[in-house]
Amino acid sequence: MAPEKLTRQAVIERALKLADTDGLQAVTIRRLAAELGVTPTALYWHVKNKDELLSALADHLLAVLVADVDPNRPWNQRLRAMVTALVEQTRAHPYLSTLLPMIDKSAAEEYRRATDTAIGLLTEAGFTLREADQVATYLLLGAAAMVSCQPGGAGSDEEEAAELRRLHRLDLERLPPGRYPHLAAFAATLSDPPDLDAYYSFGIDLLLSAVETMAPNG
Repeated sequence: MAPEKLTRQAVIERALKLADTDGLQAVTIRRLAAELGVTPTALYWHVKNKDELLSALADHLLAVLVADVDPNRPWNQRLRAMVTALVEQTRAHPYLSTLLPMIDKSAAEEYRRATDTAIGLLTEAGFTLREADQVATYLLLGAAAMVSCQPGGAGSDEEEAAELRRLHRLDLERLPPGRYPHLAAFAATLSDPPDLDAYYSFGIDLLLSAVETMAPNG
């Protein structure tokens, strides 16, 4: 790509592609410059350093969280839309949960906007500001945990997931069924691949039902 045609958006999109293909550790200024066919110096017109690059990448992924939230819908529906979008983005880009703790939150506009929106929805539900911040944090961690604990492993291909499931089943089948009857029964369910859409739908329901139950204005 000719340097004069290089844009900040093009830099971020190539960083996203690089992270998706080779992992977050591959996203460096030098590697990205090589991918774009420019010198590292050319990138500094668009991102000052790697920290800013990672913040921009996180912002790019988080922009969808509040992009299509209808302000006329009830707070719980708007919050569900945000959590669902977060889970979907983390499923598509599993490194997102690793990326967020790394970035400078003060330089991540979409992160601040999503957090502010979530706190606003939760205070609308009757939570105090401190409680709202805590709930928003729990939801963020819950979304990350859902993906990292995905049956078969997040980011695994079908063959790898099947092998992980088989090994897990064998481990459980070796346990004494008289001592661990429920684990022995659960082992039988690992013969077939899990319904991941049902897994995530159930997880989102579980998170949001707890918030709705505890909401003072629920």
